[in-house]
Amino acid sequence: MNAREEILGRIRTALGPDRPAPAEVRRDYRLADGRPPGDPALLDLLIDRLEDYKASVVRCAPPDVAVTVAGALRGALGEHSPAGVVVAPGVPSGWRPDGAVEDDGRPAVALAEHAATLTGVSVAIAETGTLVLDGSPLSGRRALSLLPDCLVCVVEAAQVVGSVPEGLARLDPLAPLTMISGPSATSDIELQRVEGVHGPRTLVVVLVG
Repeated sequence: MNAREEILGRIRTALGPDRPAPAEVRRDYRLADGRPPGDPALLDLLIDRLEDYKASVVRCAPPDVAVTVAGALRGALGEHSPAGVVVAPGVPSGWRPDGAVEDDGRPAVALAEHAATLTGVSVAIAETGTLVLDGSPLSGRRALSLLPDCLVCVVEAAQVVGSVPEGLARLDPLAPLTMISGPSATSDIELQRVEGVHGPRTLVVVLVG
């Protein structure tokens, strides 16, 4: 039994056998954007949202992903050690910059020693400018996207959908989902924005297609 099952089990026990049935949730809201995944207008909308959140976006053709990723890393990090970039284990070899190391399940604290992470995504939602990582080999474990100070995500055009319901329909609800909309940032009660408090200060999105 995992922690989730244990918590839900305790709640059910506390409610007892005569607990009321859950209220029916109305789902008459808009479920689809109406445009197919990868529609050019959706790609433009995703870029607009991401840049509004202070992420950097670069576009490339499928054969140019590795070159584009390498250029994006130089732009974000300047001169850096190739071994300072750690990639999710399912990232295709054609996306990886030379010299990058693969996440081999090392202790999470060791990931903070790397300057940048490279991952794919499970889905991207244009209306909210959100990238979703699902813990798969392509996305990597959650710590991988949180500890290094720079995160580079490769998004393929066919992964871009219009609305949140469309994005959620593509996801496994039991997977450990991480939703990213721009670099990590927070604001105090005086609305002073501070970046990098809970994750990477730099987010670079490589949009393929």
